[in-house]
Amino acid sequence: MRHERRKNKERFCWHPAPIPAKFAVVMKIIFQAIVLVSAVTVLAEGVVAPDAKLQKLSGGFQFTEGPTCDAHGNLFFVDQPNDRIMEWSADGKLSTFLQPSGRANGMMFDAQGNLIACADEHNQLWSIAPDKTVTVLVTNFNGKYLNGPNDVWIAPNGAMYLSDPFYRRKWWDHTMMALTNEEVFYLSPDKKTLAQVTGDLKKPNGITGTADGKNLFVSDIRAGQTWRYDIQPDGALTNKTFFCALGSDGMTIDAEGNLYLTGHGVTVFDKTGKQIDQIDVPEKWSANVCFGGADHKTLFITATESLYSIQLRVKGANAAK
Repeated sequence: MRHERRKNKERFCWHPAPIPAKFAVVMKIIFQAIVLVSAVTVLAEGVVAPDAKLQKLSGGFQFTEGPTCDAHGNLFFVDQPNDRIMEWSADGKLSTFLQPSGRANGMMFDAQGNLIACADEHNQLWSIAPDKTVTVLVTNFNGKYLNGPNDVWIAPNGAMYLSDPFYRRKWWDHTMMALTNEEVFYLSPDKKTLAQVTGDLKKPNGITGTADGKNLFVSDIRAGQTWRYDIQPDGALTNKTFFCALGSDGMTIDAEGNLYLTGHGVTVFDKTGKQIDQIDVPEKWSANVCFGGADHKTLFITATESLYSIQLRVKGANAAK
């Protein structure tokens, strides 16, 4: 009886047939093709133009910062320790635009062609006309000098947002902050009202906004975080939303909503906060970035002692940044 049951079990037991060698080869090819397509898809999400390479345009500076482009495609940036604003012309010529420059730091051109500069020497915000006439826009907040205006973004309506971290400078005659916190300020379009619009940041630094004026991005470099805010009609910031776990010295945004953060090269995030690209720069620190060039697809990078550029496939969102 037991012998009969064993025979029946063997009769009805399923034994898989061996996979033909050709079938296995075909499946391997299909799998490799899927992996390749996936890799191409990931690469297609990047921002660098096909075959584009990073180019060093100039060097020999002490520390470069604050890049911004005028309406003619000329790039302006600072060599802060040497107290000068430099110009890299659209045809590739380097010259000094202004020296001394108030120890200018972050900069951005306004719609009228004035160069708005965070003038770090006396903790001010300047407007530099095309003829180099300087108008001081901000000298203090509620009677106290600012920590050190660091970076500035100009909204479509002419309002300005400036980050105000404290970095002790050797050219100051003070060693302590006059203000309680390091925050972001808003300057009204008529330049008459300065208001503090954040209250819980540790050390805001890089700052930029969307071309429609609806959102502001602020990097809290000490916290290692970047935040997105909604901009209200009166300039107030609401709906603080976590964007990514990376702080940044400088910042810009492209027409697709991708955000460019600086520090160790340039790290690019899409509008959802997902990293989609990394542009390595052979310098100790990449301080800031902006778009320029004839088609507004050239990304300029101020990095330690040098100025670099790389061609992208996408345009910058803001005309001067």
